Amino acid sequence: MDVYSELVRLRGLGQKCALATIVEVRGSIPSYESAKLLVREDGSMVGTIGGGCVEAEVWNAAREVIETEKPRRLSFNLGQDAAYDNGLICGGQLEVFVEPVMPIPHAFIFGGGHISKSLSKVATLAGFASVVVDNREAFASRERFPEAEDVHAAEYEEIFPRLPINESSYIIIVTRGHRDDMRVLQLAIGTSARYIAMIGSKRKVLNVVRELEKQGIPHSAFERIYAPMGLDIGAISPEEIAISVAAEMIAVRRGTASNWRALSLSVFASDSARTVTSP
Repeated sequence: MDVYSELVRLRGLGQKCALATIVEVRGSIPSYESAKLLVREDGSMVGTIGGGCVEAEVWNAAREVIETEKPRRLSFNLGQDAAYDNGLICGGQLEVFVEPVMPIPHAFIFGGGHISKSLSKVATLAGFASVVVDNREAFASRERFPEAEDVHAAEYEEIFPRLPINESSYIIIVTRGHRDDMRVLQLAIGTSARYIAMIGSKRKVLNVVRELEKQGIPHSAFERIYAPMGLDIGAISPEEIAISVAAEMIAVRRGTASNWRALSLSVFASDSARTVTSP
């Protein structure tokens, strides 16, 4: 199986993997410079960098790289004693670069109003593939969202199970009203999406959460929700709100959102509202 073909296939499925490449060789080694090993999320492999304990250590590093999404560079010295123990009587040295290969993140935008129209454009520019869902055909159209990867005009409960939502997905809830927001949020919290955000004031979010708790959903299920959504930059217009949300998505994607996450979670501790205008 070709390493590159499998890498493309995994990205298309929305799965993470790690690619290990021999980037420098000094002396004799049981492989060659540019040899590659692809490690999938389940630990299975495609390709080889020579086998033995070196490959086993690279495999362990690759699993860590997949988990942390941060690259690593490894150095190996196949000296005579170590080489003999490993069954690699070569005596050379090699450098291996292990990099995470991430799927294209998808932004699933529920609601086709003014904020969604701007957010789809901004998210696309930021490297997210946007998918827009609205239960009104007049709002879920290619004319309104020409840059979107996909546009669905259907009831949320109908389309949701068919969407490829996984750990690299971003869900943004900006429907036309609180009731629809609550319907989508109830579906979203059951997924492994990396980012789930909902528009509205703190008071609105509290009311939605309390209503869903009455339906038996535990309070802890809402602790990973970004609501009110977006960074608090004083955004007012749909375009400004879209930028604030896209910025928060980027922060989550790059792993720098811890402070903003804590700010978002404070919604559950206070009724004092930081308001974001509803669509």
